[in-house]
Amino acid sequence: MENSSSNGPGCLAWLAILLTVLFVGLKLTGYITWSWFWVLSPIWIDIALAILIIIAVIIIRVVFE
Repeated sequence: MENSSSNGPGCLAWLAILLTVLFVGLKLTGYITWSWFWVLSPIWIDIALAILIIIAVIIIRVVFE
């Protein structure tokens, strides 16, 4: 049996991609008038969470070693 989790982005990454495409489409068609900062927020929120997790792991390793 193959492990499907190693074949690409995880579920949250796909959600961020889907939301980004949806928000960009809505912005370009005029259905939303959000700034581009918020339209692209699913991307930068995922990046920020990843950075926070990496920092937390580094801090935990330093404290417990």
